[in-house]
Amino acid sequence: MTIPKDIPEKWFPIILPLKRKKEGLTNSTKLRKGAEEERRVRANDREYNEKFQYASNCIMTSKYNIITFLPVNLFEQFQEVANTYFLFLLILQLIPQISSLSWFTTIVPLVLVLSITAVKDATDDYFRHKSDNQVNNRQSQVLIGGILQKEKWMNVRVGDIIKLENNQFVAADLLLLSSSEPHGLCYIETAELDGETNMKVRQSLSVTSELGDPNNLAQFDGEVVCEPPNNKLDRFCGTLYWKDCKYPLSNQNMLLRGCVLRNTESCYGLVIFAGPDTKLMQNSGRTKFKRTSIDRLMNTLVLWIFGFLVCMGVILALGNAVWEKEVGALFQSFLPWDPPVDNFLFSAFLSFWSYVIILNTVVPISLYVSVEVIRLGHSYFINWDRRMFCSRSNTAAEARTTTLNEELGQVEYIFSDKTGTLTQNIMTFNKCSINGHAYGEVMNILGAQQKRVQPLDFSAWNPLADRDFCFYDQSLLEAVMVGEPAVHEFFRVLSLCHTVMSEEKSEGELVYKAQSPDEGALVTAARNFGFVFRSRTPGTVTTQELGKAVTYTLLAILDFNNIRKRMSVIVKNPEGRIRLYCKGADTVLFERLHSCNHDLMNITSDHLNEYAGDGLRTLAVAYRDLSEEQWEEWSERFRGADKATDCRDDRLAAAYEEIEQDMMLLGATAIEDKLQEGVPETIAILSLANIKIWVLTGDKQETAVNIGYSCKMLTDDMTEIFIVNGHTVQSVREELRKARERMLESTRTRDGGKEAEAQGWGGACAFGNGCGGGAAANWMPDESKCPPPQAPPSSILESISGEFALIISGHSLAHALEADMEREFLETACACRAVICCRVTPLQKALVVELVKRHKKAVTLAIGDGANDVSMIKTAHIGVGISGQEGIQAVLASDYSFSQFRFLQRLLLVHGRWSYLRMCRFLCYFFYKNFAFTMVHFWFGFFCGFSAQTVYDQYFITLYNIVYTSLPVLAMGIFDQDVPEQRSLEYPKLYEPGQLNLLFNKREFFICIAQGIYTSVVLFFIPYGVLSHATQSNGVPLADYQTFAVTTATALVIVVSVQIALDTGYWTAINHFFIWGSLGTYFTILFAMHSSILFNIFPKQFHFLGSAHNTLGQPVVWLTIALATVICIAPVLAFRFLKLDLKPQLSDTVRYTQLVLQKKRKPAGRAGRGVGGTGVASGSTLGRLGRGGSRRSGYAFAHQEGFGELITSGKNMRLSSLALATFASRHSSSWIDTLRRKKHANSTSAQNTPPTGEDSTASSQAPPFSTSSSAADEAGQPCNEPVLAHSPDDIALSVIRCPEREVGECSTGNVQEAPFVWKGTGTRISGASSPGPPPIAEETSSGE
Repeated sequence: MTIPKDIPEKWFPIILPLKRKKEGLTNSTKLRKGAEEERRVRANDREYNEKFQYASNCIMTSKYNIITFLPVNLFEQFQEVANTYFLFLLILQLIPQISSLSWFTTIVPLVLVLSITAVKDATDDYFRHKSDNQVNNRQSQVLIGGILQKEKWMNVRVGDIIKLENNQFVAADLLLLSSSEPHGLCYIETAELDGETNMKVRQSLSVTSELGDPNNLAQFDGEVVCEPPNNKLDRFCGTLYWKDCKYPLSNQNMLLRGCVLRNTESCYGLVIFAGPDTKLMQNSGRTKFKRTSIDRLMNTLVLWIFGFLVCMGVILALGNAVWEKEVGALFQSFLPWDPPVDNFLFSAFLSFWSYVIILNTVVPISLYVSVEVIRLGHSYFINWDRRMFCSRSNTAAEARTTTLNEELGQVEYIFSDKTGTLTQNIMTFNKCSINGHAYGEVMNILGAQQKRVQPLDFSAWNPLADRDFCFYDQSLLEAVMVGEPAVHEFFRVLSLCHTVMSEEKSEGELVYKAQSPDEGALVTAARNFGFVFRSRTPGTVTTQELGKAVTYTLLAILDFNNIRKRMSVIVKNPEGRIRLYCKGADTVLFERLHSCNHDLMNITSDHLNEYAGDGLRTLAVAYRDLSEEQWEEWSERFRGADKATDCRDDRLAAAYEEIEQDMMLLGATAIEDKLQEGVPETIAILSLANIKIWVLTGDKQETAVNIGYSCKMLTDDMTEIFIVNGHTVQSVREELRKARERMLESTRTRDGGKEAEAQGWGGACAFGNGCGGGAAANWMPDESKCPPPQAPPSSILESISGEFALIISGHSLAHALEADMEREFLETACACRAVICCRVTPLQKALVVELVKRHKKAVTLAIGDGANDVSMIKTAHIGVGISGQEGIQAVLASDYSFSQFRFLQRLLLVHGRWSYLRMCRFLCYFFYKNFAFTMVHFWFGFFCGFSAQTVYDQYFITLYNIVYTSLPVLAMGIFDQDVPEQRSLEYPKLYEPGQLNLLFNKREFFICIAQGIYTSVVLFFIPYGVLSHATQSNGVPLADYQTFAVTTATALVIVVSVQIALDTGYWTAINHFFIWGSLGTYFTILFAMHSSILFNIFPKQFHFLGSAHNTLGQPVVWLTIALATVICIAPVLAFRFLKLDLKPQLSDTVRYTQLVLQKKRKPAGRAGRGVGGTGVASGSTLGRLGRGGSRRSGYAFAHQEGFGELITSGKNMRLSSLALATFASRHSSSWIDTLRRKKHANSTSAQNTPPTGEDSTASSQAPPFSTSSSAADEAGQPCNEPVLAHSPDDIALSVIRCPEREVGECSTGNVQEAPFVWKGTGTRISGASSPGPPPIAEETSSGE
């Protein structure tokens, strides 16, 4: 594991690994006697606070220290079944009466494996210690004895008062006492906690806000009584007792560890929770030891093999007992038993253990060494992949673990954060609709090509314009300049109706501090179009409209909240006209418009539908003129509601509702939350690989939903989107129940309508995948043409076919994760194609991942970029960290890291799939070669009186796995490929065998050992039968022990070398060198060990002088070896040819197509590539296809309630001029929407039901179909690629190639629709011409 040596200080709120129970709130206090029920903290009184034994502020994420490392690490390593097994064998080999092999053959590799693992663990833990020390030794200013003193973070105690300065991390959970800002305000950034980069406001109690001086704070002796440590980031409940008064405390008074103080010169806080008790640490998950499913299977297989060993040992021991009793007794006079043996039963007992030692090579320890070497090689391939290198951030992909690579090829569920992972968290003003006229991006369409025009230059006429702002529609700028009243009023609303704060750092250099990035984008847009927000006071807003300064009187701010989904301001202009300006969700705004707006509302609704279809975040904008009398009358009621002591919120809402009526519609805005490059394409391709993606975000529902549409997780073509928003257990259960009923009802309705359509599909079969397989999964196959599933689904919901989505809020999720409801939630969610969980806490993210892990038995992957994702990353089987703008907390906790979400498709579909394939082929071959090697001893036992005599000499036994056969299998395990990387990305269905665990499972294991046993039979009995009657040319018989041993060993090495040559799918120079070099090494060592040189030096060790020369000089020996090789290999070749011809897998067909394409391309030169380019170009014209859609709100307003009240109270008006963070949206080249489809194609993405078990196979008459839609077909363009025949009658394949560009950036529009047409199916199936769904690729599951 590699950690940067010099980690910037801002990157280090390190997460303490605490063990989490599922129910939630375990904390450090439970380690003490009794759980903490409430916390009492007295300021400036360490003696009082120490009575409660509160945790210190020191954190420790390391596992070992110098004293505990060796025993703890060895204890952990010997929990591995294999290590314990080899230790047991070593102990047996130390007993001379039963040891037939030297002890060094086991102890050397065992010590090597333990040492390598220990060094790796020690290195990892060293970096944890280093990280802990960096955090614990940070300096903080603590008030001790009335004087501010420098103290290390680890020495801060509960009850201390500490001083924070601008841009410092908060050291512990603090109660804000005072601030350098007016009214005790301070501004914090909570990206480390919830992933949100916008500023948040915290305020101290008014009674403590005046204690700004250290002398006053030193006299402060207030006592806080509050809740015990917990993981609720958005809740705090407590009371401050001071001077015989009590004051309620809330989350608004707290500064949590992990936050950063921004734009505030300094503040003071009282430590309430420290170290492991802080909310950040309470939300962290435990660092878990992660093991792959193959590791767990190998543990099981080792136990089975040990049982098999015992059975063989018992059989041979019984044989020894019978032989010794019936035959061996005859030899007692001249060949007595050794002294410890006094009867045939004791002889059999010793023989049993001797055979256990001899036969232990069925699982040599070199297997585990080889596995670690292969995994290390795969990790380096990830690190060296230039296509996963981000030049913009100069960040390469990094495999931070070497133990999980093959599990990357088996992922079924991806849990993703939103902000910073899917998005760049950069908002841009994209389009707008004003008075029925749509403005926005403009495309020049030249034939089939599209070219974006240059962005407008605002600086020429507006010196205050933001240079990072990009807009392309010249007509909107012209409308502003010619003075269209509606356009001017539209931008006037955007410049006035907000809660943005402004600071002018220098003349003309404005910096906006927006609580919501949406607001920042809207105010910046108004600024560039000439309506510049300059400054505000509690009662005024100053703007510059087309160069003229205008000051408006701010009469009222009607604040935003989640229920209202809108905000309004009431202002008076210099002429005295009073007007209400409102912006909000169109669904709520349209209900409050004047009836005369009907026509304009319809036009604007069409524009909103279009914007929503493009995944943009939308707001409607309106105004209302108020007379002086109306204002006076309403303001009286408003002031009464504002001062009410009971039901204040309800009274205010009623007052707001009264005035926000009969408004006049101005238009709508459309903001793009910039997705990271390639996100929609990546999600679509992963969906085609049957990977389900869930988004778990702390953002608001509206924001998350809009991103869901932007990245094509949600589409307007979906059957239904369910929103679960209940606040009680009963309401959540009822909403989940209704969702399941609607799914079943919709499926039944669809099944009836699709049966006739299914009849015309000529026997092509597709099964729904139970989690929403795209439009194609909606089509149910004709049961008369498709084989029925072998077993009924475990849940009726698994048979649902349709495109459903589930959106659930955090408070509803808390109920859904309770023990009595979690299965209902999981079944409902897994029946949906997309799941989005909003407003979830970090711990809830981890619980959702744990729920899927526990009940679905599927491999999960969590990906995120912030500290709020750490718990989820640690919980999932595989954790991926995005090195983004929120620091590297997620990276430090992750197993793999890179800088862009789009690299995930390459990590899984290329590296993951190859790693799984290589590891499976390696294991199959390894078990085969070792059973072929070891079982010869078993057959020999029947011919040597069951005396535990070995067939081969001891040196061959020692070198077989270390020298003769180790390097070829390593080369295959590191370099092998079935198809090139381009094809892995073009055919996502190639990923499914890993998800179904088809390439190495118990069935495949038994096939391997059966082949190995068959080979051992041939290798023993063929030489035995031939040599027993063979003679040399001089008439001397060849039937001696050493001749037989050399012949059998030589035949074994040749057979396993030929076998690995057949198994190798991708030849490199290294493969050739290792395979043929190993053969050469064998013969070199063989002749050397039987040479006179070694005999003269070590006569007692090498006493078979000249045996190899004599044996291998006989033609009959080579004929015997050739015969054994043919008999071993011929059945394998025959089986593979038949399987390839009768039941090819998708990888076989793709590989064959690749060969044919290469042959056809050679004479064509560059012309072939041009054909592929044409297909892609035609596909790209889909980018601007119009799309209809159901009416939905694209509401975008990530805002907090209460900010408007702060403005009007004047509490957040700045006295000092501080450097503000830049919130202006920066332009980034927008992603090209390549996933839009024509409606008649009805295919945004398609997934299949993976075959379950080895019996659920696709029909052998139906080949695997492709996975995704052909862009050229759907655009109505002919496919110009040649149709290639697999054989004259069998299979035809049409391929659209990705354009000549970087692999991994191929959009889904170019992913291959590769229908295969088998004999008897008639004409080629086409996704464009057929009225039904596109064909689906199905990976056969039997015979894998």
